[in-house]
Amino acid sequence: MKTVKRQTMSKQVVDQIIELLTSRQLNPGDKLPTESELTDLLFVSRPVLREALSSLETMGIIQRKTREGTYFANKIGSKPFSIMLALSAGDIPSVMEARMALELGLVTMAAEKITDNQLAALEALLQTMSSSKEDYLDIDREFHRTIAYSANNPILEGSIDPLLSMFDETLNQIALTDRDHAVTLQEHQNIFEALKKREPIAAYTSMYIHLNHVREKVMKKLNENRI
Repeated sequence: MKTVKRQTMSKQVVDQIIELLTSRQLNPGDKLPTESELTDLLFVSRPVLREALSSLETMGIIQRKTREGTYFANKIGSKPFSIMLALSAGDIPSVMEARMALELGLVTMAAEKITDNQLAALEALLQTMSSSKEDYLDIDREFHRTIAYSANNPILEGSIDPLLSMFDETLNQIALTDRDHAVTLQEHQNIFEALKKREPIAAYTSMYIHLNHVREKVMKKLNENRI
């Protein structure tokens, strides 16, 4: 028999602690048992347990409070998704597909939930983008981010920021320079108009046209770099 590696044991502990949350034995915000209680429950040593707890804290799943103990986070942030993206950083087609899959769903929900204030924010971003013909990547990202948060879905909110950041890094890696400002602006305007009319299907279609256009440019540039 092979010796069980400490790293493997630590991962098993991570999985078992997460199971407390997914099985609803404990809920977001609840306090975890003490280290002593967890070592007895899980039949592991303190070093292995602490290694697992450090991993969970890094992922944002737990929070350790001095003199109070360890708690599950009330809301899981973007770190777990960021780690998963980092492992897929070189897979540009998958990054593109992930963005399309996420944003197409979000824009559909946003069409049903977006507020007047959020629409006003999008309109202001469009006006700024219109006058920023050279460098408008930050405005572009904020436009998509605002739409994503307009869907008002806490489960998905932790995914959009790291995905957009990874996408921007992807564009930098392949030096995508052939961005057509007029076309990009019009595509964003079409998305905005569909959201303003609160038409989910039109919003989905406009977002698909935009993201697919970007995907085609990215893949063309990627293939040119490989030649």
